[in-house]
Amino acid sequence: MDTPNKFLRLVNSGFKFRLFLLTKLPSAYFSGVRVRSLDQEKCVVTVPFKWFSQNPFRSTYFACLSMAAEMTTGLLSMAAVYGRKPAISMLVVKVDSQYFKKATGRTIFTCQDGFALSKLIEEAALTGEAKTFTATSTGVD
Repeated sequence: MDTPNKFLRLVNSGFKFRLFLLTKLPSAYFSGVRVRSLDQEKCVVTVPFKWFSQNPFRSTYFACLSMAAEMTTGLLSMAAVYGRKPAISMLVVKVDSQYFKKATGRTIFTCQDGFALSKLIEEAALTGEAKTFTATSTGVD
């Protein structure tokens, strides 16, 4: 079985991934962060504006937005390294964000760097050298 496809099926099967969120990332689960779609090219994640994700300024708390944005890039990375022999580790070394307006509804984050990430991870596996990649996630309210 193709391991990246196995990972994609695991994430896209709603129940199993929600159980993973509940046990490993409970703040994301209770904030309402949800994966809408994941394939080898892109990942789409949403976070709603609700009581648990709000800030005192009547908008979505930046940490909830950040969780959803990072999940789009992280899931694509995890899909690329899932089940590899030898195992490849990954590490988030920097997070940078810009906000242009208040998030007051359901915010949709999309990362379309899947193919570039996969290519870089393949290169790292062949050379054995550490690589750095800057992934971009765009949010729309």
